[in-house]
Amino acid sequence: MKLREILENIDIIETNADLDMDISAVEADSRKVSAGALFVAVVGYESDGHRFIPQALDKGAACVLCQKKPEVDIPYVMTSDTRKGLAQASANYFGRPSQKMKIVGVTGTNGKTTTTSIIKFLIEKCTGAKVGLIGTNGNMIGDKFIDTERTTPESNELQALFSQMYDEGCEYVVMEVSSHALYLDRVYGVEFDVGCFTNLTEDHLDFHKTMEEYGKAKAILFDRCRVGIVNIDDEYGEVITGRANSPCVTYSIYKDAGYETKNVVLHDTGVEFDFIRDENSVHAKLNIPGAFNVSNAMAALAVCDNLGISISDAAENLGKFNGVMGRAEVVPTNRDFTVIIDYAHTPDALENIIKTVRDFAKGRVVTLFGCGGDRDALKRPIMGKIAADLSDFVIVTSDNPRTEVPSAIIDDILAGMKDTKTPYTVIENRKEAIGWAVHNAQKRDIIILAGKGHETYQIIGKEKSHFDEREIVAEFLK
Repeated sequence: MKLREILENIDIIETNADLDMDISAVEADSRKVSAGALFVAVVGYESDGHRFIPQALDKGAACVLCQKKPEVDIPYVMTSDTRKGLAQASANYFGRPSQKMKIVGVTGTNGKTTTTSIIKFLIEKCTGAKVGLIGTNGNMIGDKFIDTERTTPESNELQALFSQMYDEGCEYVVMEVSSHALYLDRVYGVEFDVGCFTNLTEDHLDFHKTMEEYGKAKAILFDRCRVGIVNIDDEYGEVITGRANSPCVTYSIYKDAGYETKNVVLHDTGVEFDFIRDENSVHAKLNIPGAFNVSNAMAALAVCDNLGISISDAAENLGKFNGVMGRAEVVPTNRDFTVIIDYAHTPDALENIIKTVRDFAKGRVVTLFGCGGDRDALKRPIMGKIAADLSDFVIVTSDNPRTEVPSAIIDDILAGMKDTKTPYTVIENRKEAIGWAVHNAQKRDIIILAGKGHETYQIIGKEKSHFDEREIVAEFLK
């Protein structure tokens, strides 16, 4: 592809490059540059891509897209923002694939994975179309699974994935859109047919610093979609609807909204409710427990409605959805106690899963959890207090400590538990903690293993090792 075609819709400040040169790829990682590539020097938080222009040149880069003039002799194009430049250049290079499919974006602190998974399932069941999925648990092209490192890929990787999805027959893409992706312009230039907001609770303040800035990042999605679906049971939902440049439709379990519920019934195996739009009502059932999953199901049904899918068809198929790995996932034990794995790693998510279990527990609720290292430390004592206040017994342990000292993370958690009367124990090694929970389980206990969910690894230092809690529970049950 010619350089001038790749630069379409990018502001050019200065260039010495032949705009008719052929470009073989668009790359922001100098280690991945190949002969004939356009290297985009992105200014990052940990490193500046301009430092790696010489390495990109050595690898055969034909040109560099940059914010400041290179110090080596290489054809260059200067622009004001290489993050946006990378996103637009990548979209141009791959033929703007997002414009050829219907794109649904779901943002929020909790519920994104469950909601996007339900939406994908309903679109497939109701329309027969092939659907791509991008999110925390991994990416999917129809039934084909593709592992992932990030909730939302870097913009050039995202456009390549869109292109692959389109080439393999996808008509829709449903994606989780993280606050990082919105703030760092990974989804810049993507045209969303429907955007959806689930909630905003404490998380990622190591990056965004304040809840206000975190919320502003989430709200970017609602300037870039045809229509927004917004949860106004969350107080930030009202902020989004007030500032969004896109038209928004609201949903709520408790308030007057565009989509409402009545007759909500919570079971130990799921939820059911009447879903109401205007004066039309359909009965819906979801086989995942928890009041918060009523909200996730409502979001999915509302998205489907705005994609032109019959609400009655969507509600009928909702009852066939059997859940998401690592979200209120029951682990088979064949014993007189229950083990549930859940990804809850924020205060709100931890509160939700414990309250959900509390609704149907006939014995003790035992919560095992830790907090990740090199991440928002402010939530640690908050999560400690929630676990102590809502559980009958708490096991404080480790969870992806990364480069932090595990015992220091645990001390932060315990600061929120100092006045508790709830019994607890501290077992730093997570595998040993799970073994202790299994061996000390009492009849009718429900043991919640919170924090890792779908993850099958543990990160200690900078080393990632295999760690699947399902396998560990099975091992101790032997």
